[in-house]
Order: sequence, then C-alpha cells, then structure tokens
Amino acid sequence: MLSIVYAQLVPANDFNQLSDLEPIFANTVRAIIPFAGILLFLMIIIGGYLYMSAGSDPQKTGIAKQTLTYAIIGTVLVASAYLILRLIATFTGVVGILNFAVGI
Repeated sequence: MLSIVYAQLVPANDFNQLSDLEPIFANTVRAIIPFAGILLFLMIIIGGYLYMSAGSDPQKTGIAKQTLTYAIIGTVLVASAYLILRLIATFTGVVGILNFAVGI
C-alpha cells in the first residue's frame, strides 16, 4: 500500500532545512518507480510488435531485437536495484533502508 507524504508548512521566519526535501524525494521516487515499470512493459510490447511485423527485413528485425534487449535489461536493472537494497537491509538489520530520511 502506498502512502503519500505531504510537506509541512513552516512559518516564514524559519529557514529551510535539508530535511524539508525528504517528502519531495520520497514522493518523486514513489512516482518514478511505477512509471518505470509501466514504461518497460510498454517497451517489451512495442519490441514484440516490431519483431512480429518485421517480416524478412533484417534491419527491422535488428531494431526489434535491440528494443527487446534494452527493455529486458532495464527490467533486470530496476528489479535488481530493489533486491540489492532489500539484501543490504536483511544483512545489516536496518529496517528503514528503503525510506529516504536525512539525519545524523
């Protein structure tokens, strides 16, 4: 379940802190990750369509294979980045490694 973090309003005489970027960064990451998954899925669909419609043209077939290759590599990279973070969290015992927080 996704939750949205809202920035808190501060009085005008207070200076902005680095921690004010936390909700902005968290919301950006929460928006980009699903968008990347949808984009990669669409690239696999487009690559498959290009491959099926290429016929015997070797140039179109090469473009379709390249599109599929890049889409699969992107999917593996996004999934492995998440899994590496989960692996680090498991070995180190840090609970909030996937949550962005500025702190000392």
